[in-house]
Amino acid sequence: MPEIGSEAPDFSLPNTARETVTLSGLRGKAVVVAFFPAAFTGVCEKELCTFRDSLAALNDLNATVLGICVDAPFANAAFASKNNLNFPILSDYARAATQAYGVAHDDFAGLTGYTAAKRSVFIVDAEGKLAYTWVAPNPGVEPNYDEVKAAVQKLGANAAS
Repeated sequence: MPEIGSEAPDFSLPNTARETVTLSGLRGKAVVVAFFPAAFTGVCEKELCTFRDSLAALNDLNATVLGICVDAPFANAAFASKNNLNFPILSDYARAATQAYGVAHDDFAGLTGYTAAKRSVFIVDAEGKLAYTWVAPNPGVEPNYDEVKAAVQKLGANAAS
């Protein structure tokens, strides 16, 4: 897993409209990268809806949110629509970003050979460096949303100093 202060691994992944979103293309603002195991699961819905509901506060801090899941763009589109998600959900169907960030969950849900992403959050600063990392000890644990927001706020305070 990449360390805080290191260059965040870049990725180019399709969104729900199959348009490519590249992390490096978002330089100049903080990016909250939220990997989640699977669309249409209870904890994932709760997590992504919490990010949806706090998006205005994050946007006010010059941050954007990207959700990343190994599901296909089509499933992610249905998931985003059902939950009125107002930020990009990206498909890491080839698992390249999941591997680069060290969050592959092999044999997920007891399915031999199936690799999902571990529930995890990475915050990338405006220069493309990792400022925050968190990986769930198991798929049922949600991130500490206040901690995520505080980490984004800290980036804003550092930029202002």
